[in-house]
Amino acid sequence: MSQFFFQKPLRLPSYPQGYHLITDQIEKAIPDIRQIRIGFLQVFLQHTSAGLCINENADPTVRRDFQTFVNELIPESFPRFVHNYEGDDDMPAHIKSAFFGVNLQIPISTGKLALGIWQGIYLCEFRHHGGNRSLVLTAFGTD
Repeated sequence: MSQFFFQKPLRLPSYPQGYHLITDQIEKAIPDIRQIRIGFLQVFLQHTSAGLCINENADPTVRRDFQTFVNELIPESFPRFVHNYEGDDDMPAHIKSAFFGVNLQIPISTGKLALGIWQGIYLCEFRHHGGNRSLVLTAFGTD
């Protein structure tokens, strides 16, 4: 039985504020997982104003509802935020990032991500103009 360990960077393009499916981009960036029979992929986002989550991958209204609810829960117009050096969306983006988190661990089974049939990986972009986002993809497992 061989053990595998792969690590790849992935630079995502700039996305508007919202929830964006990036599963395909992740799978294309680390094709090495095809060698892994049993293992894990860790996806780490190197930013404090965006997040990651796994959720519905078929109906885009789910992503729109996420944005509506989270923006109402943590509004940009909250009057007591002090940290606003980069604009009104700055501090709310940091709080949203802390709630969602910046890493995911996904099982690998027979060379594929073991996501459920209706699951996809989202980049949760909390800034209006967040810019490119960098991920570190680390896969490990056995054949």
